Amino acid sequence: MSMAALLETNRKVLFPGLAGGWHYLDTAATAQKPQAVIDATVAAMGRDYATVHRGVYARSAEMTLAFEAARRKVAGFIGGREEEVVFTRGATEAINLVAQTWGQANLKAGDRILLSLLEHHSNIVPWQLLAERTGVAIDVCPLTSDGRIDLDAAEAMLTPAHRLVALAHVSNVLGSTLDASRAARLAHGVGAKLLLDGCQAVPRLAIDVAALDCDFYAFSAHKLYGPTGIGVLWARAEILADMPPWQGGGAMIDRVSFAGTTFAPPPPRFEAGTPAIVEAIGLGAAVDYVAGIGLGAIHAHETALVRTLRDELRRMNDITLFGPEDSAGIVSFALEGVHPHDLGTILDEEGVAIRAGHHCAQPLMEHLGVPATARASFGLYSDEDDVTALLRGIDRTRRIFG
Repeated sequence: MSMAALLETNRKVLFPGLAGGWHYLDTAATAQKPQAVIDATVAAMGRDYATVHRGVYARSAEMTLAFEAARRKVAGFIGGREEEVVFTRGATEAINLVAQTWGQANLKAGDRILLSLLEHHSNIVPWQLLAERTGVAIDVCPLTSDGRIDLDAAEAMLTPAHRLVALAHVSNVLGSTLDASRAARLAHGVGAKLLLDGCQAVPRLAIDVAALDCDFYAFSAHKLYGPTGIGVLWARAEILADMPPWQGGGAMIDRVSFAGTTFAPPPPRFEAGTPAIVEAIGLGAAVDYVAGIGLGAIHAHETALVRTLRDELRRMNDITLFGPEDSAGIVSFALEGVHPHDLGTILDEEGVAIRAGHHCAQPLMEHLGVPATARASFGLYSDEDDVTALLRGIDRTRRIFG
């Protein structure tokens, strides 16, 4: 289905979560699910359900094929190979997996990691935990005046002691997009690996991990119109091959004996236990759905809505806008004299859902000099009516607060 056809169709039918005229502007937190994804997960949990990788009966074999087909879909969607795709519980677990396997095996006291000021807590705390165990040091790259990761500053900061650079591809607060290819060149120039947090990028931008030349790429299904409880770690095959297991149990083994255990090759090595079968099928359906519309069309649609909203908010002298003009699907702002939580509560009364808070990015809030921001974020189902409803709710909030 094209974007034009989608917007001409009743969104209440295609996205049941939008029923009742709800104006959902919190897609950066989690995306609403199209009926196609819901149907795929219901069938996988009901009519088609069986375990994978274990049963010799026909339905188990069919479910195994469907499960691995989802892995292939994900790999193709981001330009990787299926043996490089590890299913995790989400991007948070994917980053923790890298920290606790590759990081624990390869980093030591005296080594350094470079992060940035705008990172989500999930791309800060795992490295802090690793630093406590290994003595590795963490450096923080500043931002440009319009809220982008300052790669000129990163270039000046990087040294041969840096072994890892871990950055958000798109900021979950500011919507600013990283020049990931340049980040890869800078990291590799000093012998470091590059990890990209792709949670906000994958639903909006066409991703080709080979072209980006990164070493690790992490994202969650639920922001890509798929289910919760499943995410993806992509890593170069040669890196995965050298990474030790993380969790022990079924499926990740080659042979177990009390004399010793040998482990399966990646990706099963990192997928101990019964996997998220239904969720993987749902993720595969979400990939099909998004690919059918086209990420180029989705990005253009969201960019137009961002431009409209920023233009309208800029006309209000009591609104502060954060982030660059070309933010990817996200607009963060503050209304003078009104806490974002109060704004969010009043907007909810108007049938408008936004995110209000620190967005799991407290160091960035400190940098911006605010305790929290209001964040409106768009999805492929968003439209001008949602922008109008948000602006109407802001006007009502302004009247309530005098």
